[in-house]
Amino acid sequence: PMFTLPPLPYAYDALEPHIDAATMKFHHDFHHQAYITNLNKAMAGKPAASLVSLMPDAKKNKLNNAGGGHYNHCLFWTTMGPKAGGTPSGVLAEKINDAFGSFDDFKSQFSTAAAGVFGSGWAWLVVTKDGSVKITSTPNQDNPLMDSNGEIPILGLDVWEHAYYLKYQNRRPEYISAFFNVINWDKVGEYYAQAASGKPIEF
Repeated sequence: PMFTLPPLPYAYDALEPHIDAATMKFHHDFHHQAYITNLNKAMAGKPAASLVSLMPDAKKNKLNNAGGGHYNHCLFWTTMGPKAGGTPSGVLAEKINDAFGSFDDFKSQFSTAAAGVFGSGWAWLVVTKDGSVKITSTPNQDNPLMDSNGEIPILGLDVWEHAYYLKYQNRRPEYISAFFNVINWDKVGEYYAQAASGKPIEF
């Protein structure tokens, strides 16, 4: 197949107690795999392509669910980790302060965006063409690379119910709050540097 499921970069229980092992296993092994299976079906008989190259025309080519689902989860897993959380540093920290006033203000606005997604979708921290950062959200498995405004996502929070229901049931705000304890800001900082040079993150 053209696309395969990347292993999680840490153990299923590495994000406990914030995100439980059962959710991680189910989410990664079944939900993420299903997007890949559907993407491989959609790409059968077509020339090989990188995942990121499919994003700009994903909506037109009806790959936004399967292709977006694969891309979004790849970004999601790599921006979390054990012994993580805390605050960003370096250039990214400055950019967050420039855009939102402080890290706490960013956290509050990002949480509001994630809580405000109706039904299923994602909240994003994106880098714009001038190197500044902003918060956006998308429905379902759409992502900012599918819009032609040059915004590049470097952090995304999955607010589909399958991402949190086993542990948090309908308490999405608790899950959003827990997410901040597992963000790997060093990795998001690396992604910022790449996105600021105009290149989307590749998987």
